[in-house]
Amino acid sequence: MQRVLVVDDEVAIRRALGTNLRARGYTVDTAETGEHAIQLAARLHPDLIIVDLGLPGTDGITVIRSLRTWTSTPIVVLSARSTEPDMVAALDAGADDYVAKPFGMSELLARVRAALRRGSPTRASQTIVTDHFTIDFLAKQVTEPDGTVIRLTPTEWHLVERLALNAGKLVTPRQLLEEIWGPAYAEASNYIRVHLANLRRKLEPTPSRPRYFITEPGMGYRFEPPDEPEVPG
Repeated sequence: MQRVLVVDDEVAIRRALGTNLRARGYTVDTAETGEHAIQLAARLHPDLIIVDLGLPGTDGITVIRSLRTWTSTPIVVLSARSTEPDMVAALDAGADDYVAKPFGMSELLARVRAALRRGSPTRASQTIVTDHFTIDFLAKQVTEPDGTVIRLTPTEWHLVERLALNAGKLVTPRQLLEEIWGPAYAEASNYIRVHLANLRRKLEPTPSRPRYFITEPGMGYRFEPPDEPEVPG
């Protein structure tokens, strides 16, 4: 089930969106302030965020800018501010779409589906198959060659996802910490070491000599993709 975070200070809006989204199979979390929204986003890693601009305390634009420092989760603005400068400001801050209040529920749900499609892995990258496990990004799980699901904690899955989606590329500790735990944990590199050790025990053929989840000392971490099969010549 895809997870949607609804951020709005109006109880009626949160209730209406929650009811309609849940009826269509989404998991829904709600926040009424910008501060709470940022905390929930860092903890729950929603697949999409719907955010109002006129929030008490930290406003919607600031929330979007803060989120965009560490996540690429699709963001749909839902706001009574419908002037062009407001729309431009929200999109420039990092929003993916903008729906003005009052709004039609059918239109908003269509925008949600479209944003989720854009934010999902392409068909070509839905899975990564190795000799020892298969990563399924859409199912959000890792399986053994015989199809048995390998039980990962949510944090372990997020590590797999972030590294594997950047296969072959170096990912810095700060990037991992901010994307998985949130900006407040940008210096807590021990978090990565502990969870990565557990992950290697579950996925690596020889955990002490990792084949897939590589540490580059002093630089960061890298998922080494499986070798391309040789083409007969």
